Amino acid sequence: MAQPMPYAVEVSPDSALQFTISRDPSPNADGDGASRCVMTIRHPGLTKLHLAFKVKTTQPRRYLVRPNQGIVAPGSTETVSILLVEKDRQVLWSTFDRLGQSALDHSKDKFLVQSCEVSDEFSSQFRNEQRGEGGQYKKELAEALTEMWNSVTSRTSVPLFNKKLHVRHVVETGIAGGGAADAETVASAGSGVATGLPATLQEGLDKRGNAEKMSSEQLFDEVASLRRKYDELVAFSVNLTAERDILNNTLEQTKRDLNREMATRTALEKQGLRVSRSQDTRSNKSGGGASAKTLLIAVVVSFLLAVRATNSGSIGMLKNVPVLGGMLGFKCCSGHKHKHGAKDSAKGEL
Repeated sequence: MAQPMPYAVEVSPDSALQFTISRDPSPNADGDGASRCVMTIRHPGLTKLHLAFKVKTTQPRRYLVRPNQGIVAPGSTETVSILLVEKDRQVLWSTFDRLGQSALDHSKDKFLVQSCEVSDEFSSQFRNEQRGEGGQYKKELAEALTEMWNSVTSRTSVPLFNKKLHVRHVVETGIAGGGAADAETVASAGSGVATGLPATLQEGLDKRGNAEKMSSEQLFDEVASLRRKYDELVAFSVNLTAERDILNNTLEQTKRDLNREMATRTALEKQGLRVSRSQDTRSNKSGGGASAKTLLIAVVVSFLLAVRATNSGSIGMLKNVPVLGGMLGFKCCSGHKHKHGAKDSAKGEL
Protein backbone atom coordinates (compact mmCIF):
# COMPACT_ATOMS: atom_id res chain seq x y z
CA MET A 1 0.00 0.00 0.00
CA ALA A 2 1.37 3.41 -0.99
CA GLN A 3 2.44 5.72 1.77
CA PRO A 4 0.27 8.87 2.13
CA MET A 5 1.94 12.05 0.92
CA PRO A 6 1.94 14.76 3.58
CA TYR A 7 1.97 17.49 0.90
CA ALA A 8 -1.17 16.16 -0.83
CA VAL A 9 -4.57 17.79 -0.44
CA GLU A 10 -7.92 16.00 -0.58
CA VAL A 11 -10.08 17.12 -3.51
CA SER A 12 -13.84 16.74 -3.72
CA PRO A 13 -15.33 15.71 -6.10
CA ASP A 14 -12.70 13.07 -6.55
CA SER A 15 -12.69 12.31 -10.29
CA ALA A 16 -14.98 14.59 -12.34
CA LEU A 17 -16.55 18.03 -12.26
CA GLN A 18 -20.13 18.21 -13.52
CA PHE A 19 -21.68 21.31 -15.10
CA THR A 20 -25.43 21.39 -15.63
CA ILE A 21 -26.61 23.16 -18.77
CA SER A 22 -30.13 24.38 -19.50
CA ARG A 23 -31.79 26.40 -22.23
CA ASP A 24 -32.86 29.24 -19.95
CA PRO A 25 -30.99 28.86 -16.65
CA SER A 26 -32.84 30.01 -13.55
CA PRO A 27 -31.09 32.26 -11.02
CA ASN A 28 -29.04 30.27 -8.53
CA ALA A 29 -27.88 31.07 -5.04
CA ASP A 30 -25.46 33.70 -6.35
CA GLY A 31 -28.23 35.58 -8.11
CA ASP A 32 -27.34 34.58 -11.68
CA GLY A 33 -28.24 31.74 -14.00
CA ALA A 34 -24.69 30.66 -14.80
CA SER A 35 -23.57 27.05 -14.81
CA ARG A 36 -21.09 26.52 -12.03
CA CYS A 37 -19.45 23.78 -10.01
CA VAL A 38 -17.97 23.81 -6.48
CA MET A 39 -14.72 22.10 -5.58
CA THR A 40 -13.58 21.50 -2.00
CA ILE A 41 -9.87 21.33 -1.13
CA ARG A 42 -8.98 19.96 2.32
CA HIS A 43 -5.73 19.78 4.25
CA PRO A 44 -5.67 16.19 5.67
CA GLY A 45 -3.40 17.20 8.55
CA LEU A 46 -0.53 14.81 7.78
CA THR A 47 1.93 17.67 8.25
CA LYS A 48 2.04 20.71 10.49
CA LEU A 49 3.06 22.92 7.59
CA HIS A 50 0.54 24.84 5.50
CA LEU A 51 -0.17 23.60 1.99
CA ALA A 52 -0.32 25.81 -1.07
CA PHE A 53 -2.70 24.78 -3.86
CA LYS A 54 -3.19 25.88 -7.45
CA VAL A 55 -6.02 25.01 -9.88
CA LYS A 56 -5.30 24.81 -13.61
CA THR A 57 -7.49 23.95 -16.62
CA THR A 58 -7.02 23.08 -20.26
CA GLN A 59 -9.68 25.68 -21.18
CA PRO A 60 -8.81 28.86 -19.26
CA ARG A 61 -11.13 30.98 -21.42
CA ARG A 62 -14.12 28.72 -20.82
CA TYR A 63 -13.96 28.51 -17.02
CA LEU A 64 -13.56 31.17 -14.37
CA VAL A 65 -11.92 29.73 -11.21
CA ARG A 66 -12.16 31.63 -7.91
CA PRO A 67 -9.79 31.41 -6.17
CA ASN A 68 -7.38 29.66 -8.51
CA GLN A 69 -4.64 29.47 -5.83
CA GLY A 70 -4.35 29.78 -2.07
CA ILE A 71 -3.04 28.52 1.28
CA VAL A 72 -4.74 25.83 3.40
CA ALA A 73 -3.99 25.39 7.11
CA PRO A 74 -3.75 21.90 8.66
CA GLY A 75 -7.23 20.40 9.09
CA SER A 76 -9.00 23.26 7.27
CA THR A 77 -10.78 23.38 3.90
CA GLU A 78 -10.96 25.80 1.00
CA THR A 79 -13.93 26.17 -1.36
CA VAL A 80 -13.24 26.86 -5.03
CA SER A 81 -16.03 28.05 -7.33
CA ILE A 82 -15.73 27.21 -11.03
CA LEU A 83 -17.96 29.15 -13.41
CA LEU A 84 -18.77 28.14 -17.00
CA VAL A 85 -18.70 31.26 -19.15
CA GLU A 86 -22.11 32.17 -20.61
CA LYS A 87 -20.88 32.20 -24.22
CA ASP A 88 -19.59 28.65 -23.97
CA ARG A 89 -22.75 27.54 -22.15
CA GLN A 90 -24.80 28.70 -25.15
CA VAL A 91 -22.44 26.91 -27.54
CA LEU A 92 -22.77 23.67 -25.59
CA TRP A 93 -26.54 23.98 -25.49
CA SER A 94 -26.63 24.57 -29.26
CA THR A 95 -24.52 21.43 -29.74
CA PHE A 96 -26.94 19.44 -27.59
CA ASP A 97 -29.91 20.89 -29.48
CA ARG A 98 -28.48 19.71 -32.82
CA LEU A 99 -26.77 16.43 -31.90
CA GLY A 100 -28.11 15.33 -28.55
CA GLN A 101 -26.44 14.39 -25.27
CA SER A 102 -23.97 12.02 -26.93
CA ALA A 103 -22.16 15.04 -28.43
CA LEU A 104 -21.38 16.27 -24.89
CA ASP A 105 -20.45 12.95 -23.32
CA HIS A 106 -16.83 12.99 -24.46
CA SER A 107 -15.59 16.35 -23.29
CA LYS A 108 -11.82 16.80 -23.43
CA ASP A 109 -11.80 19.58 -20.81
CA LYS A 110 -9.69 18.77 -17.73
CA PHE A 111 -8.67 20.36 -14.45
CA LEU A 112 -5.43 19.91 -12.51
CA VAL A 113 -5.06 20.57 -8.77
CA GLN A 114 -1.49 20.93 -7.50
CA SER A 115 -0.30 21.26 -3.91
CA CYS A 116 2.99 21.52 -2.01
CA GLU A 117 4.29 22.40 1.43
CA VAL A 118 5.25 25.99 2.27
CA SER A 119 7.29 27.33 5.14
CA ASP A 120 5.74 28.91 8.21
CA GLU A 121 7.41 32.20 7.27
CA PHE A 122 5.68 32.25 3.90
CA SER A 123 2.30 31.05 5.19
CA SER A 124 2.30 33.65 7.98
CA GLN A 125 1.54 36.33 5.38
CA PHE A 126 -1.85 34.71 4.72
CA ARG A 127 -3.01 34.23 8.31
CA ASN A 128 -6.03 36.28 9.33
CA GLU A 129 -6.08 37.75 5.83
CA GLN A 130 -9.36 39.33 4.78
CA ARG A 131 -10.02 38.21 1.22
CA GLY A 132 -12.16 39.93 -1.36
CA GLU A 133 -14.91 38.77 -3.70
CA GLY A 134 -14.62 35.16 -4.78
CA GLY A 135 -12.05 34.39 -2.07
CA GLN A 136 -9.31 36.22 -3.96
CA TYR A 137 -6.26 37.48 -2.09
CA LYS A 138 -5.15 41.05 -2.41
CA LYS A 139 -2.72 41.91 -5.16
CA GLU A 140 0.52 41.66 -3.15
CA LEU A 141 -0.28 38.20 -1.75
CA ALA A 142 -1.52 36.94 -5.12
CA GLU A 143 1.75 38.04 -6.73
CA ALA A 144 3.72 36.35 -3.94
CA LEU A 145 1.82 33.09 -4.53
CA THR A 146 2.38 33.29 -8.29
CA GLU A 147 6.11 33.89 -7.80
CA MET A 148 6.30 30.98 -5.34
CA TRP A 149 4.63 28.61 -7.84
CA ASN A 150 6.96 29.74 -10.62
CA SER A 151 9.90 28.96 -8.37
CA VAL A 152 8.51 25.56 -7.34
CA THR A 153 7.71 24.39 -10.88
CA SER A 154 11.19 25.36 -12.07
CA ARG A 155 12.85 23.20 -9.37
CA THR A 156 12.54 19.44 -9.50
CA SER A 157 13.61 18.97 -5.89
CA VAL A 158 10.31 20.27 -4.46
CA PRO A 159 7.73 17.44 -4.18
CA LEU A 160 4.41 18.24 -5.86
CA PHE A 161 1.01 16.58 -5.66
CA ASN A 162 -1.03 16.47 -8.88
CA LYS A 163 -4.72 15.61 -9.04
CA LYS A 164 -6.49 15.42 -12.42
CA LEU A 165 -10.23 15.79 -12.82
CA HIS A 166 -12.35 15.33 -15.95
CA VAL A 167 -15.31 17.49 -16.93
CA ARG A 168 -18.87 16.36 -17.68
CA HIS A 169 -21.48 18.56 -19.32
CA VAL A 170 -25.03 17.38 -18.73
CA VAL A 171 -28.35 18.89 -19.75
CA GLU A 172 -31.11 19.20 -17.19
CA THR A 173 -34.36 17.54 -18.18
CA GLY A 174 -36.66 18.75 -15.46
CA ILE A 175 -37.40 21.74 -13.23
CA ALA A 176 -38.12 21.12 -9.59
CA GLY A 177 -38.51 23.15 -6.42
CA GLY A 178 -39.76 26.41 -7.90
CA GLY A 179 -37.30 26.67 -10.79
CA ALA A 180 -34.19 25.03 -9.30
CA ALA A 181 -32.46 22.71 -11.75
CA ASP A 182 -32.81 19.03 -10.96
CA ALA A 183 -29.29 17.96 -11.84
CA GLU A 184 -29.98 14.34 -10.98
CA THR A 185 -32.41 13.86 -13.86
CA VAL A 186 -29.67 13.59 -16.45
CA ALA A 187 -30.05 11.66 -19.69
CA SER A 188 -28.29 8.31 -19.54
CA ALA A 189 -27.40 5.91 -22.33
CA GLY A 190 -29.83 3.00 -22.70
CA SER A 191 -32.43 4.50 -20.38
CA GLY A 192 -35.16 4.43 -23.02
CA VAL A 193 -36.15 8.03 -22.27
CA ALA A 194 -35.87 10.43 -25.23
CA THR A 195 -34.02 13.07 -23.22
CA GLY A 196 -30.83 12.77 -25.25
CA LEU A 197 -32.61 13.59 -28.53
CA PRO A 198 -32.42 16.98 -30.24
CA ALA A 199 -35.05 19.46 -29.12
CA THR A 200 -36.92 19.49 -32.46
CA LEU A 201 -37.31 15.69 -32.48
CA GLN A 202 -38.26 15.70 -28.81
CA GLU A 203 -40.96 18.26 -29.57
CA GLY A 204 -42.35 16.03 -32.32
CA LEU A 205 -42.51 13.05 -29.98
CA ASP A 206 -44.29 15.15 -27.36
CA LYS A 207 -46.89 16.18 -29.93
CA ARG A 208 -47.36 12.58 -30.97
CA GLY A 209 -47.94 11.57 -27.36
CA ASN A 210 -50.49 14.35 -26.93
CA ALA A 211 -52.42 13.49 -30.12
CA GLU A 212 -54.96 11.47 -28.16
CA LYS A 213 -55.79 14.50 -26.04
CA MET A 214 -56.38 16.81 -29.04
CA SER A 215 -59.81 17.77 -30.29
CA SER A 216 -60.93 17.15 -33.86
CA GLU A 217 -60.21 20.75 -34.85
CA GLN A 218 -56.72 20.59 -33.35
CA LEU A 219 -56.06 17.31 -35.16
CA PHE A 220 -57.26 18.85 -38.43
CA ASP A 221 -54.97 21.86 -37.94
CA GLU A 222 -52.06 19.56 -37.12
CA VAL A 223 -52.69 17.43 -40.23
CA ALA A 224 -52.97 20.56 -42.38
CA SER A 225 -49.70 21.84 -40.96
CA LEU A 226 -47.98 18.54 -41.65
CA ARG A 227 -49.40 18.49 -45.16
CA ARG A 228 -48.12 21.99 -45.81
CA LYS A 229 -44.65 21.07 -44.54
CA TYR A 230 -44.69 17.94 -46.71
CA ASP A 231 -45.57 19.99 -49.81
CA GLU A 232 -42.77 22.43 -49.03
CA LEU A 233 -40.34 19.55 -48.64
CA VAL A 234 -41.43 18.03 -51.96
CA ALA A 235 -41.08 21.37 -53.75
CA PHE A 236 -37.67 21.85 -52.23
CA SER A 237 -36.61 18.37 -53.36
CA VAL A 238 -37.86 19.05 -56.90
CA ASN A 239 -35.93 22.32 -57.04
CA LEU A 240 -32.80 20.58 -55.83
CA THR A 241 -33.20 17.88 -58.48
CA ALA A 242 -33.65 20.47 -61.23
CA GLU A 243 -30.62 22.44 -60.09
CA ARG A 244 -28.60 19.23 -59.98
CA ASP A 245 -29.59 18.37 -63.58
CA ILE A 246 -28.73 21.88 -64.77
CA LEU A 247 -25.34 21.71 -63.09
CA ASN A 248 -24.65 18.27 -64.61
CA ASN A 249 -25.58 19.49 -68.11
CA THR A 250 -23.43 22.57 -67.71
CA LEU A 251 -20.54 20.44 -66.55
CA GLU A 252 -20.84 18.07 -69.52
CA GLN A 253 -21.03 20.97 -71.98
CA THR A 254 -17.98 22.55 -70.39
CA LYS A 255 -16.08 19.28 -70.71
CA ARG A 256 -17.00 18.99 -74.41
CA ASP A 257 -15.95 22.57 -75.09
CA LEU A 258 -12.69 21.99 -73.29
CA ASN A 259 -11.93 18.82 -75.26
CA ARG A 260 -12.76 20.57 -78.54
CA GLU A 261 -10.54 23.49 -77.65
CA MET A 262 -7.66 21.21 -76.72
CA ALA A 263 -8.00 19.24 -79.99
CA THR A 264 -8.03 22.45 -82.06
CA ARG A 265 -5.02 23.79 -80.24
CA THR A 266 -3.12 20.54 -80.75
CA ALA A 267 -3.89 20.54 -84.49
CA LEU A 268 -2.80 24.15 -84.83
CA GLU A 269 0.41 23.48 -82.98
CA LYS A 270 1.23 20.51 -85.25
CA GLN A 271 0.38 22.50 -88.41
CA GLY A 272 2.41 25.46 -87.25
CA LEU A 273 5.39 23.20 -86.60
CA ARG A 274 5.25 21.81 -90.15
CA VAL A 275 5.00 25.28 -91.72
CA SER A 276 7.91 26.55 -89.69
CA ARG A 277 10.06 23.59 -90.73
CA SER A 278 9.27 24.08 -94.47
CA GLN A 279 10.00 27.79 -94.18
CA ASP A 280 13.35 27.05 -92.54
CA THR A 281 14.25 24.62 -95.36
CA ARG A 282 13.35 27.14 -98.05
CA SER A 283 15.29 29.91 -96.38
CA ASN A 284 18.36 27.70 -96.10
CA LYS A 285 18.21 26.83 -99.82
CA SER A 286 17.62 30.39 -100.95
CA GLY A 287 20.33 31.64 -98.65
CA GLY A 288 22.95 29.23 -100.17
CA GLY A 289 22.09 30.21 -103.82
CA ALA A 290 22.21 33.89 -103.09
CA SER A 291 25.66 33.55 -101.59
CA ALA A 292 27.12 31.72 -104.65
CA LYS A 293 25.64 34.23 -107.11
CA THR A 294 26.94 37.13 -105.07
CA LEU A 295 30.44 35.64 -105.05
CA LEU A 296 30.40 35.10 -108.82
CA ILE A 297 29.21 38.63 -109.51
CA ALA A 298 31.89 40.00 -107.19
CA VAL A 299 34.61 38.06 -109.10
CA VAL A 300 33.40 39.29 -112.52
CA VAL A 301 33.17 42.89 -111.36
CA SER A 302 36.64 42.73 -109.88
CA PHE A 303 38.04 41.29 -113.10
CA LEU A 304 36.47 44.01 -115.25
CA LEU A 305 37.78 46.68 -112.95
CA ALA A 306 41.27 45.17 -113.24
CA VAL A 307 41.06 45.17 -117.08
CA ARG A 308 39.98 48.78 -117.12
CA ALA A 309 42.76 49.80 -114.78
CA THR A 310 45.29 47.98 -116.96
CA ASN A 311 44.13 49.77 -120.12
CA SER A 312 44.37 53.11 -118.39
CA GLY A 313 47.90 52.31 -117.23
CA SER A 314 47.09 52.49 -113.58
CA ILE A 315 48.32 48.97 -113.02
CA GLY A 316 50.21 46.52 -115.16
CA MET A 317 49.40 43.36 -113.41
CA LEU A 318 47.44 41.74 -116.25
CA LYS A 319 50.06 42.71 -118.88
CA ASN A 320 52.66 40.54 -117.18
CA VAL A 321 50.41 37.46 -117.25
CA PRO A 322 51.87 35.50 -120.22
CA VAL A 323 48.75 33.98 -121.72
CA LEU A 324 46.01 36.25 -120.33
CA GLY A 325 47.84 39.46 -121.35
CA GLY A 326 48.17 38.32 -124.97
CA MET A 327 44.59 37.15 -125.17
CA LEU A 328 43.38 40.51 -123.93
CA GLY A 329 45.68 42.40 -126.42
CA PHE A 330 47.89 44.04 -123.81
CA LYS A 331 51.44 45.11 -124.83
CA CYS A 332 54.29 43.90 -122.73
CA CYS A 333 56.07 46.32 -120.52
CA SER A 334 59.59 47.78 -121.44
CA GLY A 335 61.45 45.34 -119.23
CA HIS A 336 59.68 42.49 -120.86
CA LYS A 337 60.42 43.86 -124.34
CA HIS A 338 64.11 44.36 -123.53
CA LYS A 339 64.38 40.81 -122.35
CA HIS A 340 62.80 39.56 -125.59
CA GLY A 341 65.10 41.84 -127.72
CA ALA A 342 68.22 40.48 -126.08
CA LYS A 343 67.06 36.99 -126.77
CA ASP A 344 66.42 37.84 -130.48
CA SER A 345 69.89 39.46 -130.93
CA ALA A 346 71.53 36.47 -129.38
CA LYS A 347 69.73 34.25 -131.84
CA GLY A 348 70.92 36.48 -134.81
CA GLU A 349 74.50 36.24 -133.78
CA LEU A 350 74.30 32.56 -133.68
